[in-house]
Amino acid sequence: MKLLRAATLTVADLARAIGNYQKYFDYSVVEQGELPADLAVSWDAPASAGRPYAVLKPASGADVYIRFIEQPPVPGYTALRSYGWNAIEICVEDVLAANARMEGSPFEIIGPPREIDGLPAIYPMQVKGPDEEIVYLTQIRDDLPAFDLPRAGAPIDKLFILVLGCSDMKASLDWMVRHCGLTIGRDEMEIVYTMLAKAYGTPMEELHKISTMIHGRDVFLELDQYPDAAIDRPRHAGMLVPGCAVGTLWHPDFDTLPGPWITPPERRDGPIYQGKRAATMKDLDGALIEIVES
Repeated sequence: MKLLRAATLTVADLARAIGNYQKYFDYSVVEQGELPADLAVSWDAPASAGRPYAVLKPASGADVYIRFIEQPPVPGYTALRSYGWNAIEICVEDVLAANARMEGSPFEIIGPPREIDGLPAIYPMQVKGPDEEIVYLTQIRDDLPAFDLPRAGAPIDKLFILVLGCSDMKASLDWMVRHCGLTIGRDEMEIVYTMLAKAYGTPMEELHKISTMIHGRDVFLELDQYPDAAIDRPRHAGMLVPGCAVGTLWHPDFDTLPGPWITPPERRDGPIYQGKRAATMKDLDGALIEIVES
């Protein structure tokens, strides 16, 4: 069972976001409309009700989605400088080809393709979109000893990892275990993380702590310890936060989860929910974690 279901990003111009992901990522729209009021309330974002939204699916047809919701931009918001969901990671067939595709696109290359010391199975790059969304584009060359990793079924394929910036990574790992029924994959690794170093103006060689969460052999969440200079993410009153706002997971043992839910679970329709019950909770830094029964 692969648990990652969707990432929800807020954007200033829905038509622009759809066009960019159609043209440069080969994604297609599978649902579009106005955000239902009860769903917005379940995210503690009642003022986002009625905002235009769209759900997009990768060219491979994988059942993992990106959802865009149109909202006014938040003045001064900068990617990677606040706690919460900070990046999405998508698998690609050929990272060098993906890099060539991004050149001259609206996506700024903030991390060119670079092999990771000690992890030859992974060959990533990073881009930043027009709405300050951070997207990792990663070529998977092999599985890891303890984990399975997806292979792309299209030049740019599905979402397979969400990245969470934490004020206290250890506490967030423990919270995820207790409240989301997940397992710690790697509880701490130290890596050179040039993207964070650039965001915070720290030395490029500085080591940053990261960790992963898994279900079985499926690794699908990365938790990063953020520098002390990080802040709580600003937002318009009653609306979703800018950038990546909601991480949506399947869960095979939904009734075992303790919450606390923002609103009680209820059944929802559409490609993300498929008539199943869903509910949302906030983590220690306020990130929205939506869970759908499977």
